[in-house]
Parts: sequence; C-alpha cells; structure tokens
Amino acid sequence: MLSYVIRRILQGVLTMFIISLITFSLMHLAPGDPVEAFVGERPLTTEQIELLRQRWGLDLPLHEQYINWISRMVRGDFGDSIMRPGQTINQMIRNAAPATIYLNLYTLIVSLAIAIPLGIAAGVKRYSKLDYGSMVGATLGICIPNFWLALMLLLLFALVLGWVPTSGVDSWSGWILPVVVLATAETALLARLMRSSTIEVLTEDYVRTARAKGLSEFTVIVKHAVRNAMLPIASIIGYRIAFFLSGTIIVEQIFAIPGLGRLLISSVYRHDYQVVQAIVLLFSIVVVIASILTDLVYTWIDPRIRIG
Repeated sequence: MLSYVIRRILQGVLTMFIISLITFSLMHLAPGDPVEAFVGERPLTTEQIELLRQRWGLDLPLHEQYINWISRMVRGDFGDSIMRPGQTINQMIRNAAPATIYLNLYTLIVSLAIAIPLGIAAGVKRYSKLDYGSMVGATLGICIPNFWLALMLLLLFALVLGWVPTSGVDSWSGWILPVVVLATAETALLARLMRSSTIEVLTEDYVRTARAKGLSEFTVIVKHAVRNAMLPIASIIGYRIAFFLSGTIIVEQIFAIPGLGRLLISSVYRHDYQVVQAIVLLFSIVVVIASILTDLVYTWIDPRIRIG
C-alpha cells in the first residue's frame, strides 16, 4: 500500500510539472505583450518600459523565468499581478476561491442527492415508466450544453419572470440557477451510472442469497445492493472534479460570479499571464490530488482490488 501511495504521488508531481511547463509555454507563445498591454497609451520612454520588464523579470531568458516562477509556486508565492498593480495573486485567489468552492460544493450535494435515489429506483424498477423517463431525462441532461442552458434559464427566470437575480450571488437566490446548470449534467451522468451499477449488483449471488433467507426487499436493496452499487460513484466523483472546474469557468462568467473561473477569463483578456498561470496550475493541483485520493478511497472501499 505504501509503495502504491508513493508511486501515485510521484506520478502526480510529474503530471503537475508537465502541466506547469505547458501552461508557461502557451502563455508566452500567446499573442500580445503584457508590458505593452499594461502601458497602453501612457507616454513612457523605451528605458521606462525596459525597467518594467526588469521589475517583473520579463527581460530574462524563458528558462530562467520558468525556474523563478516555479520556485515561487513551490513556496506558495504566486507573485504580483502585472495588470493590477499593488495586488498580489495570492490575495486575488483568496478573494475569488470561496465563490468557486461554494458553487462546486452545492453542485455536488444537489447532484448526489438527486442522482443516487433516482438511479437506485430506476435500477430496481427496470423497464418501468420511471426507468424510461429518468433515463430520457438523463440523456437530455448530458447532451444539453451548459452555456446554452445557463442562457435559457437566465432569460426565463431572471429576465422574464424576475424570480432570481440576473447576476451575482449576494443572496441565496443567486446560487439557484448556477447550481442548477452545473448539477444538470452531473446528476444525469451519476444517475445513469447508479442505475447500471444497481442493475449489475442485483444479479449477484449474495443478493439472491439474501432474498432466499427471507429478508425484505427493502433490506436486500438498502443493506446489500446499494452499498456495493455505490463503488462506481465513489470512484468517479474525484475524476469529475476536472469537469466541475471547467464548467464553473463558463457558468461564473455568464452569471457574473466573482470566482476563480471569472478571474481566469478576465486575466486572459488582460494578458495577465502570472494570474492565468497560477490559476491553471492551482486547478491542475486540485484535479491531481482528487484523482490520487479517489484511487486511495476506492482501494480502501473495495478490498478486492490488489495494489502492487
């Protein structure tokens, strides 16, 4: 077990190094100069512009810039923003992270609360109207793009009916539409997975044995079938965090939620490379850690899995 944990951690470190290298390279290959974007129409001389480059270390060779940047990242110092003078990236991330965390947490809670019982019911009542109806709904939920759904819900419930605010999360009602948009696809996916897992588990020998002992159907399903049917759900939640984060970027932009996704988009528009690199690397770290923890939890839940 220990060797497996060490191997997964080393794989995660290697993955984050590759991602950091790719992110750094793409930011410097992107069109536009952050110093020129910062200067704008200011009447600065060439010498003053060069001083700005030296201040931010942009006059150094690319490999030295990368080494300086990654060494600060390891120490937890994301540096200063170029386009927002006087603001540290650490503070910007601390201010934006709570909105993203809450949005993803609410989405996960809503998705699991709906998908698990719905998937179990559909699996137990296979080929029933409930099964067909829920799976048709799940298919639609997976197929509908979240940006289109966000715009349609915003148009209907915010602009036409006026039930929820058009932007921001200053009140609890502001969370409703963003959570619904993100939870739609996740609920659909998890419900389909839970249904398939339930159907598979109900055919196992230990379920037939439990029924042969005279146990009630409720006891057989809850205490024997559901417990094992939950394994695929536990294994996939960690991997879905990557899709949570990517969906969050779009939803935060549409609903004007002051989270990391919106900060990322605004930083891309402003050529604020340091902020973009820090957020992309932070997202990557979250995904890698979630992947490692998911593997460890799954091996702990299911002892049949052998770890070499």
